[in-house]
Amino acid sequence: MVAGLLGFVLLLFEIVLIARIVVDWIGVVTPAGGGGLYQARRITHGITEPVIAPVRGVLKPVRLGSISFDLAFTAVFIGVIILRSVIVPFIPF
Repeated sequence: MVAGLLGFVLLLFEIVLIARIVVDWIGVVTPAGGGGLYQARRITHGITEPVIAPVRGVLKPVRLGSISFDLAFTAVFIGVIILRSVIVPFIPF
């Protein structure tokens, strides 16, 4: 039961990480986004940044010309997926 609850929390965190990607890309495409975009960004970053920031201290972003690739976000995203698959393994029907 605890594993199921932890797996659910990790799933919710994974969904918020995906929402963060979407919100950030919308901000790139439409830089003059309204208050709703600002609120969505504030919420998604507020939830995910406490986990990503310590990892970013170890894994610095990689610059490719004018583009910066955040390795910390990628590591946390993959880590959540792996951790969730270990805690709640696939159960065949």
